[in-house]
Amino acid sequence: MPMQAGLVGLPNAGKSTLFNALTKAGCLVASYPFSTIEPNIGVVELVDARLTAIVEVIKPREVVPSTMHFVDIAGLVKGASHGEGLGNQFLGHIRDVDVIAHVVRCFQNADVAHVEGSLDPVRDIEIVEAELMLADLQVITRRMERVERSLKTGEKRYKEEYAALQTLRDALEHGEPARTLQHRLPISVREQEEQFWQEIALLTAKPVVYCANVDEDDLFGEEEASRQVQAYAQAHAAGYVALCAQLESELASLDAADAEAFLVELGLEQSGLARLAAETYDKCGLITFYTVKGPQTRAWPLVAGTPAPQAAGKIHSDMERGFIRAEVIGWQELVEIGSFAKARELGRIRVEGKDYIIKDGDVVQIRFNV
Repeated sequence: MPMQAGLVGLPNAGKSTLFNALTKAGCLVASYPFSTIEPNIGVVELVDARLTAIVEVIKPREVVPSTMHFVDIAGLVKGASHGEGLGNQFLGHIRDVDVIAHVVRCFQNADVAHVEGSLDPVRDIEIVEAELMLADLQVITRRMERVERSLKTGEKRYKEEYAALQTLRDALEHGEPARTLQHRLPISVREQEEQFWQEIALLTAKPVVYCANVDEDDLFGEEEASRQVQAYAQAHAAGYVALCAQLESELASLDAADAEAFLVELGLEQSGLARLAAETYDKCGLITFYTVKGPQTRAWPLVAGTPAPQAAGKIHSDMERGFIRAEVIGWQELVEIGSFAKARELGRIRVEGKDYIIKDGDVVQIRFNV
């Protein structure tokens, strides 16, 4: 399954405008709440300078970049955790994504009503966070009731889980999201801890990137509203990007050359969308490895810390089952040499076994038995 980033925020924060720019999908954009009821999903190619450099020397017939799937989820309102504004349905959509891209309104526009009546980005963030925490508290309370019935068995795992749930409940009740407690719960076995997090699937355990949607005259996020969002993100170990969704939408309508010239004119090295895609990718804990075999050069997203056989399985399940070895070279070294075949002739290809952990930027060829 490809990684999914969910665009979340209050109504009229600019999520659908941003989604249109991300995917050029042209989904409905309206200045009233709940114009997005069913989530729109789009695939976004990641800008990758390393892939570009590899392609320039390899010159393949086909290039496949890494992608992120972005999901445009309808705006949340106060009471969403209790079903207000179709809240239960929308919270369910958030539960399905891997990372939250929380779009925060930092722009002034009298023609687009603010659902809370005034511009206050920290208040807006806390409204959404509170609803996610309340939804998580409901999940934890139900789980505690089930586990409590099993405590009489005396099994250690039930005692540990109940203690972990109590820790989470106390943190959420004091406004601390679950993501800050990962790997700090009273569970003794790492495998049990990972299964625990997967089963409870808490909304506030997901990584977050705060996206300050700014006015066109604040593209570098220097105004008070955007600085507040940045400070909040830093205080909560979250990602942060400042961009103007309206401007990004205009950029997306241009061809590549015109868009690049426009960015130069604005003094920007990358579009806001490129920065947002990269930040969400990073917050998912992803790295990128590359394959250059045959007519296709491809970038593959991979969870950091993945061994070579499981990375091979991303390419094809047969490669994981029949894995023999991985032949590996760093992307920079490959670019300097000019081809995988020449690198092999020069003895620059490393041969790695089943225990090798794929590194960010590795160029890999897999040897396997069919």
